[in-house]
Amino acid sequence: MISDCSAVIMAGGDSRRMGQDKANLVLGERTLLQSVVTTLQPLFTEVVVSVRQPRPGIDLPQVCDDPAHSGPLAGLAAALQRATTPWLFIVACDMPFITPAVIEYLASQRAEYQAVVPVVGGHPQPLAAFYAKECLDEVRACLHGKGKHSFRALLDAMRVCYVSEAQIQAVDPQLLSFFDLDTPQDFQAAQIQNR
Repeated sequence: MISDCSAVIMAGGDSRRMGQDKANLVLGERTLLQSVVTTLQPLFTEVVVSVRQPRPGIDLPQVCDDPAHSGPLAGLAAALQRATTPWLFIVACDMPFITPAVIEYLASQRAEYQAVVPVVGGHPQPLAAFYAKECLDEVRACLHGKGKHSFRALLDAMRVCYVSEAQIQAVDPQLLSFFDLDTPQDFQAAQIQNR
């Protein structure tokens, strides 16, 4: 168990490209949200769901975005503000294949950093990453500043350990943990993968 950290599942997006709520899509015998919860609960003392507004039918604590802001940065800010542990692991609800081995490896890289972010396909993966509670000021500054309100801008302002694809492949050779479902085609591919 990663005792100094809570997990937050991001489930507040519009799911525009999918055309329906991703959290409630059923893959195998579970919804995408339930799949991620099942992976996280043995690893963390608390699992929280980040939402824009309260969602019925979820038996976990929920944290709502500040209505003045939207998007994943707003979800991160709300989660960090609520955090009772020094660290948060943030993961998107549409990443049903995230593995404990990947999460534990990322957790092991946290010393001296404010965030641990994997890099897959040449792109940082900020929605499968660890964030220190102490970075709340940087997140707020990014949300309220005049510049770009993006994870890239946020990460540029923080001490980040970027974990390479090669490092991740040592514990997840096919990088399935980073298979995210954005479109109906992705969902079809996930159903094949899940067989």
